[in-house]
Amino acid sequence: MNAILGIESSCDDTSAAVIIDGVLRSNVIAGQKVHEAYGGVVPELASRAHQQNILPVVSEAIRQAGITKEQLTAIAYTRGPGLMGSLLVGTSFAKGMALGLGIPLIDVNHLQAHALAHFVKEEETDEVPEFPYMCLLVSGGNSQIILVRGADDMEIIGRTIDDAAGEAFDKCAKVMGLPYPGGPHIDRLAAEGNPDAFHFSKPHIEGLDYSFSGLKTSFLYTLRDNLRHDPDFIERRKADLAASLQRTIIEILLDKLKKAVALHKPRHLAIGGGVSANSGVRDAIAAFCRDRGIRAWIPKRSFTTDNAAMVAIAGAMRMRPGERGDLSLPPYARTEL
Repeated sequence: MNAILGIESSCDDTSAAVIIDGVLRSNVIAGQKVHEAYGGVVPELASRAHQQNILPVVSEAIRQAGITKEQLTAIAYTRGPGLMGSLLVGTSFAKGMALGLGIPLIDVNHLQAHALAHFVKEEETDEVPEFPYMCLLVSGGNSQIILVRGADDMEIIGRTIDDAAGEAFDKCAKVMGLPYPGGPHIDRLAAEGNPDAFHFSKPHIEGLDYSFSGLKTSFLYTLRDNLRHDPDFIERRKADLAASLQRTIIEILLDKLKKAVALHKPRHLAIGGGVSANSGVRDAIAAFCRDRGIRAWIPKRSFTTDNAAMVAIAGAMRMRPGERGDLSLPPYARTEL
């Protein structure tokens, strides 16, 4: 039996998962409500919550998998990128547990894990992508187009030069007075609004790189100018604003994706990251691939946000016979794939 424990603690979700012989047996996630009052993740509060959550989360993941900790054969953990305090908690726990059990330790790049989340199997018969494939990774901190040639062979061919798509969703939601995180609220409201009601600025960036800072500024100016004449503008047009914002972000994402697909001609196209849970994004990618005869890989929503299942499968795919892992490796807040 090959049983791998995955541990994820890069931001504000403490997660642990167990994959046995390639099949997911548990995926436990503990969120942190404390950040809602601040409109964003507070790093110090996040790391303290991880310290409280990590032991019960790991214990529950092992229990749900129907095994004991002594039956684990390896531990995979998120080494970075992410919030340093949060990463230190997960990294220290994983190292201590691996050392205590005498089993291999596998460090995983968080972004790489998102790109490999499609290999998580809940049943042995589940299909997975074929290498190579293209991945659109869109989250609160990253917007990237990645060529995935293998578990250890990835190339970023496009990235944001400023803000990420998820950040644009959340920041625009915040100035509308919506709760944090704003992305899900925008998604819900967009279903009720007119996507052509407002037109916001879109960037003109060369190549395959993204930019979302101009969109945020344009959105803010639209609110400011209309609020001068109508103090109830946001409340009255909330659904239309959300739908128009969502349409604009999707158009920005697809504009670069069209160029990347024309250039590299992938047979498989995957999406990943928290923004890939957005209904509009999922529908747009499905239609985009259908029109071009490309196989679309759209993850279950439970595998879009930060989770340990993707860390465990990334670790399983990178595991090498005889390797024990380097206990001296520190976590890192920023890095490339």
